[in-house]
This record gives sequence, C-alpha cells and structure tokens, in this order.
Amino acid sequence: MKISDTKKLAAITAAFFITVAAFSGCSESANSSQTTSSVSQAAKSDIDASIAAEDIDVGYDEESSVGITFADGSAAIDGEGATSEGETVTISQAGTYILSGTANNGRIIVAADKKAEVKLIFNGLDITCSDNAPLLVSKAKKVYIVLEDGTENVLTDSASYSLGEDDSNTDGAIFSKADLTINGSGTLTVNANYKHGIVSKDDLVITDGNINVTSASTAMEGKDSVKISGGTFNISAGTNGIKSTNTEASDKGFISVTGGSFTVVANNDAFEAETVLSIEGGSFDITTGGGSANASMKSDGTPNRNWQNNMSNGGGGPNGMGRPDDNGNGMGGDPPAMPTADDTGLTIETAANTTTDSTDTTDNTSTSAKALKAGNEVNISGGEFKIDSADDSVHSNGNIVITGGNISVASGDNGMHANGNLTISDGTVDITKSYEGIEGSIVTIDGGTISVVASDDGINCAGGSDTGSTDRMGADQFSSQDGVELNINGGTVTIDADGDGLDSNGNFTMVGGTVCVCGPTNGGNGALDYNGTATVTGGTLIACGAVGMEEVFGDNSTQYSVLHDLGSTVSANEKLTITDSDGKEILSFTPTKTWQSVVFTSADLNKGETYTITAGSQSETVTIDGIVTSNSKGMSFGRGHGGGRGF
Repeated sequence: MKISDTKKLAAITAAFFITVAAFSGCSESANSSQTTSSVSQAAKSDIDASIAAEDIDVGYDEESSVGITFADGSAAIDGEGATSEGETVTISQAGTYILSGTANNGRIIVAADKKAEVKLIFNGLDITCSDNAPLLVSKAKKVYIVLEDGTENVLTDSASYSLGEDDSNTDGAIFSKADLTINGSGTLTVNANYKHGIVSKDDLVITDGNINVTSASTAMEGKDSVKISGGTFNISAGTNGIKSTNTEASDKGFISVTGGSFTVVANNDAFEAETVLSIEGGSFDITTGGGSANASMKSDGTPNRNWQNNMSNGGGGPNGMGRPDDNGNGMGGDPPAMPTADDTGLTIETAANTTTDSTDTTDNTSTSAKALKAGNEVNISGGEFKIDSADDSVHSNGNIVITGGNISVASGDNGMHANGNLTISDGTVDITKSYEGIEGSIVTIDGGTISVVASDDGINCAGGSDTGSTDRMGADQFSSQDGVELNINGGTVTIDADGDGLDSNGNFTMVGGTVCVCGPTNGGNGALDYNGTATVTGGTLIACGAVGMEEVFGDNSTQYSVLHDLGSTVSANEKLTITDSDGKEILSFTPTKTWQSVVFTSADLNKGETYTITAGSQSETVTIDGIVTSNSKGMSFGRGHGGGRGF
C-alpha cells in the first residue's frame, strides 16, 4: 500500500501527544542508601520517553518496496538491496522490504550501512531457524518491523545456537544491534527456545501490534530503553518479562509505558528497569514466580527456602505465607486461590548475568520475582494493574512515586517497597495480601485510596534495603532510624495488619486524611508504633489493636487524641462507635479481628468534653483532659518504642 497524507498526519499527531505525556510528569527524587545501578540516581524527569512519528507510521510505498517470499527451501527476491542463499536472506541496503511465506530453516540478516534505515513489512511470515536467530540485525541505524493488518507472523528458534566470532553475543530470536521499532496492527508470535525473545542493544520501541512471546529467558529487552505506547502483549518468560539493562548513564536503562494491554507470566521479574520504570497508562495482568501462593516470605517473617523450587507451578504449599488466625497463632486456613504459571511449561532459571557484550550486563546470580522493579525510581501515573507476585509487587532500590492508576496486588513479600522514598498522591492502591504492605525510608501519603492487608506491618518506615539475606529477596533487614518518616497529609487509608498497623522507626506526622487500622491481635505489636515522635495536627484516625504495646500521638500535637483500653476483648466484626455527650456519632469503625485497645483522633474532639466508646456489649466514657488522653497501662504507656519487627 502507499502511504497517505492522513496516515502521516495521524502518526505525527499521536507522536506529539506521546511526547507531551512523556514530559508532563516530574517526580520527587532522593538518594537511597543502596542501589544496584552504577549510575547516579535517576528520576522520570531525567529520561527522554518521547516517541517519534516514524515509530508510529505504518505506511509504505508498495511499488518501490522489495518483495521477499520464502517457499520450498528458498527465498525469491523481487527488487534490489537483498540477496539470498537457500532460505537465508541478507539485506544490505536501506529501504522497505515486504516479507512473506514460510521457511523451515531460514534466517533474515540485516547487514547494511550504519546510517541505513530499514523497514521490514511482515506480511504473513513464518520463519524457523535451527541454529541461530531467525532475525538478526548486525548493522543499521534503525530497523522498523511493521506487522501488516490481519496477518499472522511467527519467528521460532531452537534450544541451541551455532555462533561464530561475528555473532557470538546473539541470544534472541529477534536480535538487533541497532534501534528497533515494532508497529502495525498484525500479529507477531516469537517462540524463543534458546534464550531471549526480542532484543535490541539500543532502544526498543513498540507502538502497536498483537505480540506473543514465549521465551526460555527474557521475553523483551532494550538495553538503552524500552518505550511502549500501544499494543497487546501476551508474555510467558522463563526469567524476566520486559527489561532494560544499561548501567552506564542515568538517562538510559529505563522502561516507559504509556499504553497497551499486558498479560505477563514470568518466573522472575515482570518489568525490570535499571534506572526508571515509568507507567502512564495501559492494563496489566502480571504473575511472577508462581504468584503470591508461592510466597518468598513465611508468615513468621523468615525466608521460605522452598519457594524457588515452586516458581513455575505456582506452588508453595504449607511453607508459604498465609494469614495468621484471629488469635495470632500462625497460619489459619488455606491461602487464597491465585493464578499460577502451570500452563507455561517453563522451569525455574536463576538469572545469571555476565559483564561481556551480551544482553545481560551485570553479574547477578540472585533470584528475584518482582512485578514492577527499578533501580532508581518506579513512577506510576496511570493504568489498571492486577498483580500476583511471589516477591515484592512494586519495588525500587530508590524511590516510588504513585500519582494515579488503579493498582491491585497480592504479594508473597511486600506490596510496595522502596529503599528510598515512597510517595502516593492519587490513585487507588489495593494490597490484598502481603508480608508488609507499604515500606520505605520516608513514606508520604498526600492522597488516593489505599487499602492494605499484611501478615506483618501495614505501613513500615525504616532505612536501608530489603535484600539483606542471601536466602531470598526481601529479608527486610532494617536498622537505620535517621531520616525515617511516615507522613500522612491526605487520602483514605485502611490497614488490616497482623503486625504493627502504622510503624515508623523514626517520626510519624499526620496533618490530614482518614485512616482506619485493624491492628494486631497479639500484645507484641501495636496499631501505632513509632520510635521518634508522633504528631497530629489534622485528619481523622481510628486504630484498634491488642493491649500491650499500644501507643498514641505525642503531646507536641495540636489536635486532641485518645488512647483507651477497654475492660475486655471485643469480638471481631462488632461495630465500634464514638459519640459525644449529645449522642452524636463522631467516629465509627467495624474491625474484622478481635481487639481491646483503640486510638482515635478527630477535629471534632474538644477539651473538657466527654465521649462514649461503645463496642459490642461494652460502653465506657472518656473525658478529654489534655492534648493526649490515655488510660493505657501497657508496656509503652502510650509512648514511642523501637520500631523493629515484632516490637
């Protein structure tokens, strides 16, 4: 077909909007104490996620294109710029090439000038290669793969390659040493039996297409960057789903997604960026490491040593993390049914990266099964997420910034973990299962709707990384307390935690928002737990838990708060109400677990007023006699204590 002015205009317009979106968000950033990247800390504002009009344009001039047809053990070429030897085609000139037909042992090699741009039109192409990459780009400035509308295209390699000196680092069914763009509305299926599926040693850009990748190792990789603005992706990966690996520059090694539909089943990480992972839109259905049923963390906080053996079958059995029962006595009942990777046929493979000029660029033999992962920053401003991960669902060695999107996760370790700062200002975060729900050195909640279910702490603020154990990822070995903060400025937060509900190894400040905590049933944890100071100047909080280590806000607050221990334990699912002397309801909450101690604060509380606390058959009164009113006789006497695990 010939390119039309309408298509050119549409491509230019779409590229304009993608460019505007890519530069519209600036994230907060702070140096973290640890990072796996050798580059300086990068943020979304440091990367160029723009997509050119040429990357969206699917038009071409059929009359001036070169036709290549595979059939009967050979390839027929109609035009100049390509040669064939049996079923191997070598393209040596810039231009447009229309490829079709079937090859049982064929190859397409692009070996053009380093300034050449080559457009490959996949028009019903089925190539199998027994000993190398079906498509190899050894030299070019840029290569475009256009998936012709309505066509099915398949590239398949074998389990072993026969490589020479010139192609010794080839390790993908589609392997490009130049920038690679994929677009068009057709279908591309890649069966990568050797290692990786689609690899670019420079930038990988995908703007459209129905793309199915089954890979022994990583499904898709762009060393310098991966930029995706559209398409439908079905990925089954032996190791990682989509990753970018450049460690040499802060503006490289990033993944940017502004649209598309993704179904990813990966034994290791689903999305892994060396620097920044930026997601502005799209829909995501992600399962990693066999899912949260194959938890990497046991319910008692110790590593599940068997989890790696179950990554490809969604197992985990009785050694995985389950919710303790209502009395806090370890695991109660079966873990919820989760999607598994049973139908992938994949087996566990430990990531083993090398420092040679191959696709993998770091020496890292640890196993990681995170869903969204970055070395410097994870930045989410939009999208629909359904995540089921054996390891952390969202993880950054630096910062996490959430400004939008609907994120639903079930995690075998942490729901969200940042070594540095974790900030949520908008969107919906629903963590239905986790060891610790939200974790970072400084956690700031400015807005959004947040719900957390955790077998340990709901929100945990502590310094350092969660990679302290060589047995597994996510060992949560925190010790630092300097520069650690929990700040709640807005939003709606609901916590169901079997450990501490809100836990800061440093300070806790609340100036706004609404917080409800269904806290621990054992006296070794508290609904609130802080090691520095706790100050409330605004907002509403009601937190229920056990008697023993309960705490309340400090007397440096400007809004009144109450810590009150009832005379006996209240049964689960009994409504708690707090009313004033006129019988007006000030606060209400229905905890789903047993409790005896409650902390509450509200702008409606006034000094000298008497309030009635009613729960089940119990009804007690409390009169506000100061900025903090407490009858607690627990070990903490309402004051701060160490914020470590189990305290």
